[in-house]
Amino acid sequence: MTIGAERPSSEPTDPLTARIVAFLRDIGFEVRMASVEESFLPGVTIRAGTLLVDDERLLYPGDLLHEAGHLAVMTAKDRGAPDGDAGPDLGMEIAAIAWSWAALTHLGLEPEIVFHDAGYKGCSDWHVANFTEGRYVGLPLLQWMGLALDEEESAARGTEPYPHMQRWLRE
Repeated sequence: MTIGAERPSSEPTDPLTARIVAFLRDIGFEVRMASVEESFLPGVTIRAGTLLVDDERLLYPGDLLHEAGHLAVMTAKDRGAPDGDAGPDLGMEIAAIAWSWAALTHLGLEPEIVFHDAGYKGCSDWHVANFTEGRYVGLPLLQWMGLALDEEESAARGTEPYPHMQRWLRE
């Protein structure tokens, strides 16, 4: 993976990317604009827990939410370690997908911004259908991590259920 110099501007030029970056920064992520010439996702990579974004190469702004989801579901101790990608753990992938859904819901984005046709190994429609119909794949993991609550637990605590998040970053 080739990572070039940081871009002179610290803000993305695309309005959707700028909105997503602002959200990620607001919840505690470090996001920097940089030249990302080679990556498994065009225009975005992770370097020492920091999201690097090249909005000239970024094809799908929603990919930022998914990659942030990987970092968000890691323990705070592990969050600064990833370089390139967040690893092969399927449970963490499922949790990142559920986190992504909560983020796009919070931002009021169309599901296809994150779950686009070029991603999710051809299963984007499956994910959208399940989440839209309230089948929240990954919610038990988010609940176990202390990030979100199912309907029963949220009612018992007097708070909102998933896709509302109790907090965005795992401790």
